[in-house]
Amino acid sequence: MTDFFGLAPTLAMFASGDYHKLLTVDGFGSVVAPIVPLLLVFELVRGVGLRRTKREDYQVPLLELILNRFIGSFLAIAMVSFCIGLFNRFAPFQAGLSWYGLLYGYVVWELAHFVYHFLAHKVRLLWCLHSTHHAPVAMNLSVNYAHIFLEGPYADFVRTSICMLLGVSPPLLVLIMIIDSFWGQLIHLGENVLPAGKLGVFYRVVLTPSHHRVHHARNVLYMDTNFCNLLPIWDRLFGTYMEVHEDIRIEYGITRPVRRYSVLDAYLGEFWLLGRDVWCAPGLRNKLLYLLMPPGWSHDGNHHTAKAAKAALLTQPRSATQVEAGI
Repeated sequence: MTDFFGLAPTLAMFASGDYHKLLTVDGFGSVVAPIVPLLLVFELVRGVGLRRTKREDYQVPLLELILNRFIGSFLAIAMVSFCIGLFNRFAPFQAGLSWYGLLYGYVVWELAHFVYHFLAHKVRLLWCLHSTHHAPVAMNLSVNYAHIFLEGPYADFVRTSICMLLGVSPPLLVLIMIIDSFWGQLIHLGENVLPAGKLGVFYRVVLTPSHHRVHHARNVLYMDTNFCNLLPIWDRLFGTYMEVHEDIRIEYGITRPVRRYSVLDAYLGEFWLLGRDVWCAPGLRNKLLYLLMPPGWSHDGNHHTAKAAKAALLTQPRSATQVEAGI
């Protein structure tokens, strides 16, 4: 329980009486760490009280949390350390712990996060890593834990490498990662706590739970949008920014049905389908293309990618039923 709620550093600080640690990056991280797990418990309890919570909403993500605790955290720490040691020396300058350094560093971090996240949706092999996070059919804080353990090292390699090469100092990177981790978890708050999820005036400035619900939608209109985490700078620049449409009800999950309560399907189902396509594809070139092209690409030209689905959506009039389903 102490590990789940992230209480160990705070309890150690109270035991020692050394509150000066609150002024350090690690101290700041220890203060914000328990907030999201506590909100998760509140969200779950309130959902039960309102009779809105179903077993399938939480079971698979929380079981994946248990699996990832054994493996993922060690790999992530190792990958960040490796990239700092490998690429930091090549930076033309170092942006440190100052207000302007934080501003610069966060813009760079959002670019790095955009690159990692965009590729995770547009390269099928990487989508196999990322699809576990999109498999849940409801939005709540437990979705934070719906990841395959191999995605963390990939994400950390891309993000840390870009930040190091563009001059984000390691201490600044750690601070940004703490802030971003907290916000990245917070935007998974479900309708049981924040029905609209727009956070008032902040909706026009930062990416809110409402924006991230759009990102997790399987509705064709919403696919492959809102790749940033806090500041939608790069989404606006690259045309992937999307606000919720009040007339389109969000449906969560991925485009194929995932077996209910099956951690194995959520974890490895996309790998199985990719392996089947690679095995059946004619020629080495097509086999490689199945790994590198977007999900839904087919060697026979009968593509079912998000881009193709959106193009078809724009050329066809929608009925009232299609509007409701977002197709």
